[in-house]
Amino acid sequence: MLQTFGVIGAGVMGTDIALDLAGYGYKVILKDLHEEVILRAKEKIRREFRVYQLTQKHLKALSVDELFSRIVFTTTYEAFEEVDYIIENVTEHWETKKRVYSELREVCRDDVYYAVNTSCISITKVAALMPRPELVIGMHFMNPVPLKEMVEVIRGMHTSDETVSVAEEFLQSCRKTPVVVNDFPGFVTNRVLMLMINECIWAVQDRVSKPQDVDKIFRMGFGHKMGPLATGDLIGLDTILNSLYTLYEQFNDPKFRPAPLLVKMVDAGLLGRKSGKGFFEYTRKG
Repeated sequence: MLQTFGVIGAGVMGTDIALDLAGYGYKVILKDLHEEVILRAKEKIRREFRVYQLTQKHLKALSVDELFSRIVFTTTYEAFEEVDYIIENVTEHWETKKRVYSELREVCRDDVYYAVNTSCISITKVAALMPRPELVIGMHFMNPVPLKEMVEVIRGMHTSDETVSVAEEFLQSCRKTPVVVNDFPGFVTNRVLMLMINECIWAVQDRVSKPQDVDKIFRMGFGHKMGPLATGDLIGLDTILNSLYTLYEQFNDPKFRPAPLLVKMVDAGLLGRKSGKGFFEYTRKG
């Protein structure tokens, strides 16, 4: 029975996953390299817990102190011997992920399951780093995690049926709906989403339309809750760019070539919500 989860990476996704799992009664060890990131994660969880309480039934009966009693914040692997399941959320960069899994291989038990929270990096390639590749699976959460029911679950070449079943049961215990797909560049979500966001950026670059009007077309014309450019800002334009580079490399298809405007914005530090400005401006809190 799964009881303790190790969540690697205390950025936007990692903190939301830690909050959500703790809200469902799981013990969470949230690990990041940097103490300042851990401090920001604590503040983010404290702030957003109150917001999520308004709509999430499983959080309404909890106090913030009860929630924090279930989360251990750390910059080391000291407590990872007790972990049953790892959810890894580090940056979409192969060498970074490779280093993390090499470290985890040395500290975790042999029977630990590994969920790679990635939008386009090969699950099969990650699994090849581990002594038991059959225990590695992809688990692509949507943002913001506590409000999104669907999770794209990716079966790698070595992933066992048991690992898929364990992942499905765990996600269902958190009131998520797992959708299982096979390991292929971008899976389903990002193979399509990154292409759409990138094409909208090309439309802005080519002065076909302004960002607010591009998004208005998708919201009012197609019923999207959020337009593609606002979605890119939410995900992070640096993440969009890294995903496109990966898709471009893996498919060797020019349709995934990033728009020069996207590259320029990332170079300028205009990353979306996390920097306060992307295609739209945001008021930064905390």
